[in-house]
Order: sequence, then structure tokens, then C-alpha cells
Amino acid sequence: MKTRLFFAAAIVAFAAGITASSAQFLGRVDADPNSFPNTYGPATSFLKLPAGRTMGSSTGVAGDSKGNFWVLERCAANGCEGSKLDPIMEFDASGTFIKAFGGGMMNFPHGLFIGKDDHIWVTDGRGADGKGHVVMEFDQSGKLLRTLGKPGVAGDDPGIFNEPNAVLVAPDGSIFVADGHRPNVGSARITKFDPNGKFIKQWGGHGDGLGGFNVPHALAMDSKGMLYVADRWNNRIEIFDQTGTLHDVWTQFGRPSGIYIDKKDNIYVSDSESREPVSSGYHPGWKRGIRIGNVKDGIVRTFIPDTYESPDRVSTSGAEGIWADDKGVVYGAQVREKSIVKYAPR
Repeated sequence: MKTRLFFAAAIVAFAAGITASSAQFLGRVDADPNSFPNTYGPATSFLKLPAGRTMGSSTGVAGDSKGNFWVLERCAANGCEGSKLDPIMEFDASGTFIKAFGGGMMNFPHGLFIGKDDHIWVTDGRGADGKGHVVMEFDQSGKLLRTLGKPGVAGDDPGIFNEPNAVLVAPDGSIFVADGHRPNVGSARITKFDPNGKFIKQWGGHGDGLGGFNVPHALAMDSKGMLYVADRWNNRIEIFDQTGTLHDVWTQFGRPSGIYIDKKDNIYVSDSESREPVSSGYHPGWKRGIRIGNVKDGIVRTFIPDTYESPDRVSTSGAEGIWADDKGVVYGAQVREKSIVKYAPR
């Protein structure tokens, strides 16, 4: 991990037809990926849940235009199968509970996105009992507005999902879905729909070559409309235009579970899996945590270490889902710890 991979990566980029301007960032690895300064205070748990309600594993946190934020959690456990608890919860800026909905409607809540109309989009990544393998759009009252996919049916055909991880709605209303949560089997693709939910195209497929995926886990979009895909199992972010053309590949942000890009094009990437053993999460030399930079240059400037590091570097999690407010406060949705934490700038 003490070398930079600029030149080898650039050769690969040119061979693949990627532009020279983007090739300078392709595959870049900093000399010490864990050495960036931490300019944030310690993690703070701040949610005020209703009496008798406990938090489950969470992979989603996002804010709306009213200054409130929303959490997607797994029914006080790590799955909602058989539960009537509401997994979609709204809080005010102080962490006070407002309301919740979605009980009995999903199996494995995974991806959360809030559109410019404040609609709540979620993915259900597990099929059972006629539910799951779908993307759902709700209004803020909890009314289900539409469902993409066929509940309980998994597949790779257009308009059908197989463990969808994330959903994103572009400014023009186009809908993108990252599909496939299992490494090397099932789906590994991005699908695009028009604003009415009509299938347009899909791209990807299993593999570690340029444009391939292995667990495309999260999505984000910058101010220029470029689509960032957290290609988690391949330890990289792939950057596409909205037609599916690959423009860049970044490895400097670690093993990405979540990505958020704010209005100033600051990029926040959560790494919940990097670890030493040769198994799931294998990424030697990298520590888990949140890396922050800006998409304009792709340079990592801040590293917030994970809230817990096991002595043997074996355990995974910490923040998967990630969001930041207009003041730069970072929110992490944690799976193992079953909590939402926030980090305030020092």
C-alpha cells in the first residue's frame, strides 16, 4: 500500500478508451489510505425513539427539504420478515421521532433515497411471502405511490430485480437502480427507467473489468449528472454518465458501502467492510470508516475512523448508509451497531 498506481491505471484507461483527463485518477491509491486528518468530533447517538421501540440494523439515512431526516431500519432486528414494525421513520433535526410507516410491506429494507419532491424511495432486497425484490416510492404520509419490479419475484429480465441495493432519481426524473447484493451470483447491474417507470436500459454484469460490477451497493449523482456506483466487492467506485458510458474508476475511497454527494460536490464514502482476513471484505491495509473529498479532483482529505475496530480487524460494519446536511454534519447508518450516529465538524 506504499505505492501509487497512477501509471499502470492510466495505461488501462487509455486501452479502454477512457478520456485522458479522467485517466489521471483511475485506480489511484494514496500511500497511506488511513492517514488523512479527522476533522470531525466523536460519533454521537442522538435518536429519540418512541417508548418501547428499539433500533434495528440500518443502511439508510437521508434528509428532506423541510430539515427533517429519515431512517430506514430493519424492524428492531436485521430483517423485517414476519414483523409489523414500521421500518421507515422520520425525525426532526434534533433526533425527535415524528412518525413511521411501512410495517408489513417489506422483508429486507436496504436502500433509501429522497427525491426533490420529498418522496421516499426504498429498496427491498430480499424476496419472501410475496414481497421483496422491489423498489417502492412513498409520499411523506406513507402512501405507496408505485412499485417497480414484481413483488417476491427475482430475475434479470428488464423491469424485474434480484436483490436491489439502491435507488436514485435524477433531476430529470430518470430512475436508476443498483441491483445485486450477492457476490458472483445473481444480478450485478444498473438499470435505468424513465420518469414514468418505463424500462430504458441496463448495463454491467459480474466481473472486475472496467464497467463490470460485483455487488453494486450504492448510488450517488454529482452536480454534472454523473452517476457514481459503489462497486463494493471490487473495492472501487465506478463513474458513469447517464447513458451508461464509463468515465472513471476510483479506488482511493476504500471499499464503498455508501456514497453521498452534496450540493457543493463534496463526496462522502462509507467503508463498512475493509478487513484483513481473506474472505468477505478482504482489503488489506485499509481501515473502515468514512472518507471525504470532492468530486472535482477526487482527492481524499478527511478520514473518520469507524466507531469500533475489533482487535483482530475481523468484524465489519459501522456506517453503511451515509448522508450529510448543509452544515457538513455527517450521519452514518450502522448495521452491526443498530444505530444512527452523527459526526459534527470540529
